[in-house]
Amino acid sequence: MPTDAAWRAAWPWVAAVVAGLALAWPPDRGRSVAFTAINWIADPARALPRRPSPLAMGVDDDADVVTAHDVEEQAYESLYRRSWFGRVRLRMRDAEDPLEPATERPLLVAAAAIVVMWVTARSRTSPPRPSP
Repeated sequence: MPTDAAWRAAWPWVAAVVAGLALAWPPDRGRSVAFTAINWIADPARALPRRPSPLAMGVDDDADVVTAHDVEEQAYESLYRRSWFGRVRLRMRDAEDPLEPATERPLLVAAAAIVVMWVTARSRTSPPRPSP
């Protein structure tokens, strides 16, 4: 059983793991808090241009629709080619959780358990810190 000093040394690590788990936990629908924050940091004013969806079949005869599509695509491509920072912002704005929630949740719990076990084992073997 770890001593009180060992737990005092380990609690910041355990708290960081719990906070990371809470931020990365995927909801049933939508994005996790972490990815929502990344999306917002990249585009807080929602001013970045969106990549337009492909033109629908049969719309290519309508010159106004084609022109509007071309303008949207030009704005997106211009920002994408202008700088590496623009590319990073566009990628961050469109970032999503990498896995399905049913897969991601057990992996997050397993990773958190491994980190907590490692920190606990490390706190047992490390000498206690000198008190001030």
